[in-house]
Amino acid sequence: MPVIDDVWTDKRIAETENRLLQGVIGCLTTEAVEAAITYASFLSGVGLTAENYPLFLRMLEIENHWVVDALIGNRDPFLLLSPVQPNRFIVERIFAMMTRWHKGGIYSKNLSVILGVLQSVYSSSRDGYRIYPLSIANVNALGKHLDKEKGQDDPLNRAILEVLERISRLEEQNNPEMEEVAVHAANIRNAFFDDRKRMEDVIPPVLLVTVGDRTEVPPRKRAVVNAENAKPSTVTAAAARASAAAGVVKSEPPKPNAPPAAATVGAAGDQRKP
Repeated sequence: MPVIDDVWTDKRIAETENRLLQGVIGCLTTEAVEAAITYASFLSGVGLTAENYPLFLRMLEIENHWVVDALIGNRDPFLLLSPVQPNRFIVERIFAMMTRWHKGGIYSKNLSVILGVLQSVYSSSRDGYRIYPLSIANVNALGKHLDKEKGQDDPLNRAILEVLERISRLEEQNNPEMEEVAVHAANIRNAFFDDRKRMEDVIPPVLLVTVGDRTEVPPRKRAVVNAENAKPSTVTAAAARASAAAGVVKSEPPKPNAPPAAATVGAAGDQRKP
């Protein structure tokens, strides 16, 4: 029989809570996914603040679209992080996501949130560069998510092209590093629009390797409970018999006008199957 430790400090309790939360965020099991969905819904209800925005970023890093849908809710994904002033921490985490995920491996709503931040940060290219100085690797991480086959009318392509165009304005700033980044951004845009060029001509081919369908652990399907057809529990039935024996008149609760709607978990905006 294992020995149970009965000495706990606040630090140990916090460490245990954090370890369990990391297991939830890992989303490796059905139970973890469902817990993460509930946690994301809670954060969504609380709303984004200057104190909790790192938690929103952490949830966006979860590669499970059910969780992301619960976090975003009914909001416009491009504006999810707009209540918080962009800073270096946010932009750094965003580029880390774009670098880690393969081309085609980002859920469309995740990418929309990311691009919404970059559009805001680099609306003024020089001010954006002060917040987060871009590198060639950052520009590649952005450009690799362009889908040339979909053309410039695709909303995500259009947003990426817009950010690249703003970055290209860093030319002629008497700063060699800024100019190198600006020229590279312009080259990626040109390769996208020029049918004679391939994206591999300007972005390392290893970065353009695409992935198939994303593998995700789905939550369980929620069952619809019809209150009118539900069988009474043993306790409820026994209580009813006792009341009848005592001559107590049973009051009938008002019946709902319609059965409750099925509890559903957000569907994938890009219609991908898990």
